[in-house]
Amino acid sequence: MPRPTPEWIAAQANAAPQGFVHAPDTTAGYWCQRAENTLPPPDFWSPYARNRPLPTPGVANRKAWIVGSGIAGLAAAFYLIRDGHMPPENITILDAAQIEGGSLDGAGDAERGYLIRGGREMNWNYDNLWDLFQDVPALELPAGYSVLDEYRWVNDRDPNYSKARLMHQQGAIKDFRSFGLSRKDQWEIVRLLLKRKDEVGDATIDSYFNAGFFETNFWALFRTMFAFQPWHSLLEMKLYLHRFLDSVDGFADMSVVVFPKYDQFDSFVRPLTKMLREQGVCFQFDTRAYDLDFAVEGEKRTVTGIRAMIGGAATVLPVAAEDLVFVLPGSMTEGTAYGDMDRAPVLARGAHDPGADSDWTLWRNLAAQSPLFGAPDRFCGDVARSMWESATLTCRPSPLVDRLKELAVNDPYSGRTVTGGILTFTDSKWLLSVTCNRQPHFPDQPEDVLVLWAYALRMDVAGDKVAKAMPDCTGREILEEICFHLGIGEDQVGAVAEATKVRLALMPYITAEFMPRAAGDRPAVVPEGCTNLALVGQFVETANDIVFTMESSIRTARIGVYTLLGVLKQVPDISPTQYDIRNLLRGARALNNGEPFPGERLLHRLLGKSYFAHILPPLPEKDGDALHRVEEELTGLFGRGSQWVNEAADTVRGWMAGVKER
Repeated sequence: MPRPTPEWIAAQANAAPQGFVHAPDTTAGYWCQRAENTLPPPDFWSPYARNRPLPTPGVANRKAWIVGSGIAGLAAAFYLIRDGHMPPENITILDAAQIEGGSLDGAGDAERGYLIRGGREMNWNYDNLWDLFQDVPALELPAGYSVLDEYRWVNDRDPNYSKARLMHQQGAIKDFRSFGLSRKDQWEIVRLLLKRKDEVGDATIDSYFNAGFFETNFWALFRTMFAFQPWHSLLEMKLYLHRFLDSVDGFADMSVVVFPKYDQFDSFVRPLTKMLREQGVCFQFDTRAYDLDFAVEGEKRTVTGIRAMIGGAATVLPVAAEDLVFVLPGSMTEGTAYGDMDRAPVLARGAHDPGADSDWTLWRNLAAQSPLFGAPDRFCGDVARSMWESATLTCRPSPLVDRLKELAVNDPYSGRTVTGGILTFTDSKWLLSVTCNRQPHFPDQPEDVLVLWAYALRMDVAGDKVAKAMPDCTGREILEEICFHLGIGEDQVGAVAEATKVRLALMPYITAEFMPRAAGDRPAVVPEGCTNLALVGQFVETANDIVFTMESSIRTARIGVYTLLGVLKQVPDISPTQYDIRNLLRGARALNNGEPFPGERLLHRLLGKSYFAHILPPLPEKDGDALHRVEEELTGLFGRGSQWVNEAADTVRGWMAGVKER
């Protein structure tokens, strides 16, 4: 006979105590070992953080409504089941579309042309993402293997890097080995890293950096890799610098990035939704939620109903007090306008108002009820500053493919890394970039077909070859502009067009999450006083994480699940790699354009023959006299003939002599 379930497993002790912090902030204060610290540090990630919490009281009888089937909604369902122990059949996912996935799309075929609005650049430290996908069965590997296993199998045997990350002058590879940062630029970056988050506020990037910074290779690499504009949030840029401080030395050649084998839908959405459906989760499409009904008692708010259009008919879905509601406020890809080879996309959304039938309506209606729900118009109220366009190229052999082979690190048809990420044309008026990931990019893609993706950041200027702004162009015209910047002759463009299908996606809110924001503009994952509502996705507040990643969407879903269910488990803060002295040293060297940074030679004198020597970036082979170079560094910082420099040099001489004696 099976052993009976112990009473303590269903006891109240399994629930988090009052005041338990489900989303700790590492920067909130100093952490040290002490008796009352039963939990690890707030940014602790290791197998010890893989513990499975026990069920909280009553969870078997609770239901969950999830508005939105993008990665945040799917992750909420996953964590409700795995860590929350909610029966899968009690979970319903609602979506206005006819297919799951949200912004993680991938569609089409070789005859009509494939379509991807965007792609995924992954990092080793996306800890919530890997926590989830190590428990999702693999797409192609045998039973028992996970999506994470599949991801590692692909990337560990095929390193990613680029040999043509920056290009100019119609097909010439630009020297991108140095960031090209002046000492002034470097200090501005360092000062930004040192600023407290609350000091930055809603400032813009261009209000902080000097004009010369925007002419550097660093800015070209950074902005095109992450899709930043000068008028975007300085705070968000700061968070990106912290998040990827361990990756700065891999920005130029993209060696820091790991890519999925296929498009984002087939790589992530398909295996996750397959698992959720098999477990019993219900998906309900053609359902656009536009408002929530609340019961308000003092400071407490409890969702009692979801107002939605289901098949065009207005309906209220009743929600019990003990049930949970997860809502995706806003949408990066809402209102996408599509075009093709001979048709330019036409936006249906207004420049400053997305309209009542948009995916922003639910958030705007919530914000009208209470300032606790943030300020959505800060993000969706200026399309000209949040819009860019992408183009998906379905290519059969042509001069374009021949040119691609010259820029690729492997044969494009080999199944291995091709361009290693985007190739950016730095002198393009559109600031155009193009990439070819591993092929096939779609599981059903024919062997003689390649799928390329292109995007641009400047939407309001005419091109270099085509005298139109990109949003006004057909796919054929955008293809002509791409060929121009790749150095493909005019006499060959016709042959390229004959062998290529182009599908366009003009996205009015694709970088809305980067818009400048002040405290309170983004709501908390669980707004104060809400008893059964969590807001998830790209437009909610987290302690230190960035936006525009799958990782941040999954993080918010996980926080929402743990908080609403009272799970006795924390969602650790972002990986602590920014505090690792090795990453700080490598980052400082990279930001100093690959040259030893001020003080680095002193560290070599101190540690060069010690156990810790391996943490130091190697010095140039012909570095000259160490003391002389130290004096040069001090002079560069404080000026030649400075009394401080002379005194410091004397101090260093004495210190180094003492080290030698010891």
